[in-house]
Amino acid sequence: MRLDRAGVVAGARALARTDPRLRRLLVAHGPPPLWSRPAGFTTLLRIILEQQVSLASARALYLRLTAALPEVSPVAVAAVGVDGLRRLGLTRQKAGYVHALAAGVQGRRWRLDRLGRLDDDEACVELTRIPGVGPWSANIYLLMALRRPDVWPPGDLALERALARLTGAREPPDTAGAAELAEAWRPLRAVAARMLWQSYLVERRRPQ
Repeated sequence: MRLDRAGVVAGARALARTDPRLRRLLVAHGPPPLWSRPAGFTTLLRIILEQQVSLASARALYLRLTAALPEVSPVAVAAVGVDGLRRLGLTRQKAGYVHALAAGVQGRRWRLDRLGRLDDDEACVELTRIPGVGPWSANIYLLMALRRPDVWPPGDLALERALARLTGAREPPDTAGAAELAEAWRPLRAVAARMLWQSYLVERRRPQ
């Protein structure tokens, strides 16, 4: 199953019927956005850029790539090399990861086109074989690019902060604690994650 807009709306309503806390979010904010991305190399590259930095910083790095390269493709990114990526502002570590991804996709070591035929666990295993792609990145790819309905990105700080607000906790849960809370939302954890992201963004925009 691939989530679409109608599936997110139906899923949010189903979750609201069984969890009063999510019902409050749905009443307050409405159904969350789909937040989808196209499957493939470019999306996975951008997810790597987004690790441990703000979305604005990651977007700025990606715009430098688009300005400097004829296209953001495996061939073009592999050709510029690690040093060229570093000159565009990527850290040594991220430049290595991005170059390894590009070279691996170009050489068909990483077959991103096959991931859609795998179940969630199998797809995560394949993704985490790529240097620089950990459980968070793999699950974000499944959630946004493959649009799987029941994935939960471990260690997502925005989700953990939204969970603290949802449950009334003084501190956000750790990765294991957040995953345990999310178990109640199977088989629609990806919809619950979207509801929590939406609430987090709304709260951030409110004046203090």
